[in-house]
Amino acid sequence: MTSDDAIIFLRKDPTLAGVIDIVGKYELKKRNGHFVVLVESIISQQLATSAADAIFKRFKELYLKFPTASEILATRKSKLRTVGLSSMKIDYLKDLAKHVEEGKLNMRTISRMSDEDVITHLTQVKGIGRWTAEMFLIFSLGRQDIFPVGDLALRKGVQILFSLSEMPKPKEVEKLGQRWKPHRTAATWYLWKSLQKFNKIG
Repeated sequence: MTSDDAIIFLRKDPTLAGVIDIVGKYELKKRNGHFVVLVESIISQQLATSAADAIFKRFKELYLKFPTASEILATRKSKLRTVGLSSMKIDYLKDLAKHVEEGKLNMRTISRMSDEDVITHLTQVKGIGRWTAEMFLIFSLGRQDIFPVGDLALRKGVQILFSLSEMPKPKEVEKLGQRWKPHRTAATWYLWKSLQKFNKIG
C-alpha cells in the first residue's frame, strides 16, 4: 500500500480533502534506529524542542558513537546529570537500557509485532506511555493506521476540521476518526500539518 493509495482514500472525505489540497504532498519522514528513537523520545518528553535538542546533543557527546544499552547502564548517574537530564529521566533511560540488555525489549523483533503488541511491549518500560509508543509506531515502524487520540495537536486539528466549539475528548476523536481507517496515520499527519500551516494550535 502506497502513500498515493492513502491520499486517494482520504480525499473521499470532502472535509479532509480541503486540508490535503492546502497542505500538499504527504511526506512523513521515517526515522532509523529504534533504540536511538526511544532514547531521544524519553529525553525530549515535556521539553521545548530547543531544550530537548540541546540535551540530546550533549548526551550523545558523552560517547564516541551512539551508546549501546550496556554503555548507558555503565554510565554513572552523576555523569548523565551533567548534560541536563533530570533524575527521573535518567531512571527511565536506565530502565530502557536494562530491558534491552536483558532481552525483554527486542529491537529486532519489534517490527514484526502488531500495533497493540508494540504498545504493550514498549509501555513495560518506565517513562514510555501509550503516546510515546504511538509516535514510535508512526515514525520508526511506519505503521499506516495509527490514530493517537490522546495527542493534543491531533485533538486540536479535529476540533478545527469539524468546527467544534470545544476540544473533543479522546473518545470523540476516536469515533470521528473511524472514517479514515485504514489510513489514519496519514490523516493524523495532515491534521498536524494543518495546524502548522494555519498557526492555529494552542
